[in-house]
Amino acid sequence: MLKDGMKTPCYVIDSSALRRNLSVLAGVMQRTGAHILLAQKAFSCYAFYPMIGEYLSGATASGLFEARLCHEEMPGRENHVFNPAFRPEDIDEIVGICDHIVFNSVRQLMLYGRKAKDAGCAVGLRINPEKSTQEGHEIYDPCAPGSRMGVTLSEFEKGLDAFPEMLELLDGLHFHTLCEQDSDALEVTLDVVVEKFGAYLRGMKWINFGGGHHITRDGYDIARLERCIMRMRDDFGLEVYLEPGEAIALNAGYLHTTVLEIQERDWGNIAILDTSAACHMPDVLEMPYRPPLAGSGEAGEKAHTYRLGGPTCLAGDVIGDYSFDEPLKEGDVLTFGDMAIYSMVKNNTFNGMPLPSIWIQDGEDIALWKEFSYADFKSRV
Repeated sequence: MLKDGMKTPCYVIDSSALRRNLSVLAGVMQRTGAHILLAQKAFSCYAFYPMIGEYLSGATASGLFEARLCHEEMPGRENHVFNPAFRPEDIDEIVGICDHIVFNSVRQLMLYGRKAKDAGCAVGLRINPEKSTQEGHEIYDPCAPGSRMGVTLSEFEKGLDAFPEMLELLDGLHFHTLCEQDSDALEVTLDVVVEKFGAYLRGMKWINFGGGHHITRDGYDIARLERCIMRMRDDFGLEVYLEPGEAIALNAGYLHTTVLEIQERDWGNIAILDTSAACHMPDVLEMPYRPPLAGSGEAGEKAHTYRLGGPTCLAGDVIGDYSFDEPLKEGDVLTFGDMAIYSMVKNNTFNGMPLPSIWIQDGEDIALWKEFSYADFKSRV
């Protein structure tokens, strides 16, 4: 339901849903002593950073700009950063504002590790356990053949041969192999990590399990996750870090959109919306992903089926096929769910598409946080 002053397309972030997710994550931290961090790549709506900082240990960044955002908007909380290859001109500022820095290769570690250490950063190295636990999403599988993410055991040991001082720089190891998965996949991965890297872990201070943990999803096996955390604490004496993104804002956001036109074709009906899969929900095309839509069903499940498409010139700008109890008509407002994650951080202005405004809901109250204009499109070109 649109409130006065709201125009579509627009995102709405539900603070109560966000707080519920944070409470679940805080419970894991309290029971295990683990440090849970916001992965800003999934959700960087900094209006909520003070709230997030009340529950979590801090945030993790993918580069300088996200690191700055955490430093400015979540002051006093942990600020971690990982990047496949850091830019030389960024490294001084990064080690000046971050608590942990994780390198992706032995070369990067040896190039910048001492500088980071001298600046007071905890230094880590990302490893690749070479154990895939997902199917059908190779683009999101850091353990896929040819991956550029992380150091294999062979590469790690070759690095040690070339640089015996490497271990002196390292405080911890990091792996990130999951994508929207349960803790059984983590357990499988952890077995391989221990088998391959266990001898080196005994000299470390911490281990980072990365992200991809769907902890706040209904049915997620939290007890198994906590056993995995305690295993590393009890067997190796390690502090444990996790970096979920989706779990923090899962099902905490909506996207309202208006039907612009109904097209009746020989093969079926099309509804053109004022929102775009390519511009406003890119994971629909990348993942691929079918976002939930209030009051709808699968194609053919309800009486009236429509292919929902965006207004750009991209032929594949299609959200999916949905069915409804009643026919859609021009001017109808539709509401997609689970739109807080990987939407605002990925949206773009292809075709000159306006960026949706962002609203914050707190109970019955809703207020505009950000809106965008032609100037935002022009400044990005």
